[in-house]
Amino acid sequence: MKYLFLLLCIPSLLVAQSSFEKAEQLFKQENFSKAKPLFKTYLKANPDHVKTREYLGDIAGYAKEWDDAIDYYEDLKDEFPNSANFHFKYGGAMGMKALEISRLRAVLYINDIKDSFETAATLDPKHIDVRWALVEFYIQLPSIIGGSEEKAIGFANELLEISAVDGYLANGYIAEYNKRPKDAETFYKKAIEIGGSPHTYEKLATHYENNNQPKEAIETAQKSLEIHKRNTLNYQIGKVAAQYNLDAQLGLQCLQAYVKNHSIKDGVPKDWAYFRMAQIYKNIGDKQQALTWIDKALASRPDFKEALEEKKVLQVM
Repeated sequence: MKYLFLLLCIPSLLVAQSSFEKAEQLFKQENFSKAKPLFKTYLKANPDHVKTREYLGDIAGYAKEWDDAIDYYEDLKDEFPNSANFHFKYGGAMGMKALEISRLRAVLYINDIKDSFETAATLDPKHIDVRWALVEFYIQLPSIIGGSEEKAIGFANELLEISAVDGYLANGYIAEYNKRPKDAETFYKKAIEIGGSPHTYEKLATHYENNNQPKEAIETAQKSLEIHKRNTLNYQIGKVAAQYNLDAQLGLQCLQAYVKNHSIKDGVPKDWAYFRMAQIYKNIGDKQQALTWIDKALASRPDFKEALEEKKVLQVM
């Protein structure tokens, strides 16, 4: 009888296991709408299953359903008080919730957010994400309610010990936020020296662009393009050339390359490249070519607001 009972149980156990595995597979494919009901079903049969509850919290977070995410993560961090991961996710969900409500109500969340992040940082001395969160938390929070550049720098320097690139980027972010562009430039250049990733070049190029240094922005993006061959950099160079009326030939060349090599992974739709080409032709006084590219952008997206406005400008040239 004992063996018969086990044989009867095995099929249901296999179904339950396959249900979770299928949901997990869908989650990793970012197919959250299909993963969620499978996780919900599995949780009914296994109400204490930790990973399922975490996945459901993550799905709620992706959907910006912050109350649901908070509920899942709060239960998990209370059950597992030594888990840096659950404290970090709870603090993050609380922080995102605070951004969507009134400032008066958001103040009530500050202590919970700070305590959760700092607990996670204490529990895991090498947790990079939570230290980034603390840098942003302390630098963006007004000093009257607990903001502190000194504390932000402290966590940025902790990042330096764990990951030098992250540490320099964090210090660059702090300097940029507090209007110290020369310091920010120095930190971003150090991040490039050590890491040299596309992200480090992007931070420096964007910094130059934000500080009205378009030539330096283009030069930085060009260096990154030579090394990393990322198509998005072609658009970045073309955009700056168009906006600041610089090096029309280079701008057109990069935008044409962007269109030719475009894929959905590049992020920016091709119609924006058409729009930038129209801007460049307008800059050099070629109205007919500018109208041709604006019309191409509008053929791709008829309600393209910026292109519609640009066409009006071109028509009266």
